[in-house]
Amino acid sequence: MDALARELKRGSAELMILALLEERERHGYDLARLIGERSQGAISFHVASLYPTLYRMEDKGLIEGRWVEKPGQRRRRYYRLTAA
Repeated sequence: MDALARELKRGSAELMILALLEERERHGYDLARLIGERSQGAISFHVASLYPTLYRMEDKGLIEGRWVEKPGQRRRRYYRLTAA
């Protein structure tokens, strides 16, 4: 994949993440699944490659994450939009 295609995918993914988080807070696996679903497979993320995008967006102050632990489940990091 050339650099332009990579940047387009990254930008599209960030916009989709922001749109999905506008609805409600979500965890990474949920975001990856919904991006694939809503883009009808045009953008697919291996969950592992989604996290660097989420961390970058968190560093920019666009989203914030928090760890949530529920009995009987492993802990998950839920993301939500910030005021920015």
